[in-house]
Amino acid sequence: MNEQRKAWTRRDFVDLTLAGAAGLLGLHLEPVVAEASPETKTLTILKRSILCNAPQFAADDLLRGEGFEDLRYQPVEFEKVEEALAAGVGDLSMVYAPSAVARIDAGDAITLVAGVHSGCVEVIGNDRVRTVRDLKGKTIAVNVLGKTIYAFLASILASVGVDPARDVTWVARPVAEWEQLFVDGRIDAFLATPPLAQQLRAKRIGRVILNTTTDRPWSQYFCCFVAANREFIRKYPNATKRAVRAILKASNLCAAEPEKVARSLVDRGFTPRYDYALQALNELPFGKWREYDPTDTVRFYALRLHEAGMIKSTPQKLIAQGTDWRFLNEVKKELKT
Repeated sequence: MNEQRKAWTRRDFVDLTLAGAAGLLGLHLEPVVAEASPETKTLTILKRSILCNAPQFAADDLLRGEGFEDLRYQPVEFEKVEEALAAGVGDLSMVYAPSAVARIDAGDAITLVAGVHSGCVEVIGNDRVRTVRDLKGKTIAVNVLGKTIYAFLASILASVGVDPARDVTWVARPVAEWEQLFVDGRIDAFLATPPLAQQLRAKRIGRVILNTTTDRPWSQYFCCFVAANREFIRKYPNATKRAVRAILKASNLCAAEPEKVARSLVDRGFTPRYDYALQALNELPFGKWREYDPTDTVRFYALRLHEAGMIKSTPQKLIAQGTDWRFLNEVKKELKT
């Protein structure tokens, strides 16, 4: 590592948030004078090493500026983030919309508090697959049946009339095996999130048959929410709002300074490769959290998952029992510039 690369340190990250982008992005680390202090100075964020979760990791110093002195990042298995959040293993985390909706339907004690960005998911197919409808009769890889990636794919299949329970064959294998299974012709398709999507593109493996960042209707809805443990919100509403504000400011930062954020994420061990991190930050619509309606997103995925036979609750019930947008609405008013 040369001296120029060494120069981007955690201190530089603080300086950036304090100076260079502060006026443009509303990245004021000092809280509003009349605002109540957080009821707790400890915050545990569930850590899932995917680049679409960049804002919650880029928010480290912003969270400290909000009064959190003890920040903890708790590693969690990819498919267990909602369950871990409901169990109190963590206080807050970014989650995927379809799996979160499914877990709220199942009774998990989590609450969606803000949308962060749309996009980030790509469906990769082989030469026999050119559209999502072509997946009928094909073999698709997931890591766990019925969980996060399965829920995303099930909602996508159901949207075009393909029954995920009857019309496709599912192969449950670890993510690390998907690429070789695909190359060997043992599966026809799988879902890729950053940085896997960037890695496959670099190797020219497969074709993208759906990109939720650019393809409607998926691009018009949040793919990732901030969710919090329900009891944490009840006990610590001030802390919840401050955490939401920091993560949304960090989403703005990911859009405005992708090079510096990507370097910080690598240097701090949240992701291994700078090139993939930078590519993902440039591709994903960070900083546009005002442009989408989080309630519409919950309704959209609830209908798709109901079509897929994965949930029983109505959209209205899920919105009532699993969302709380008051913190988001307050932050929107504060960060108008």
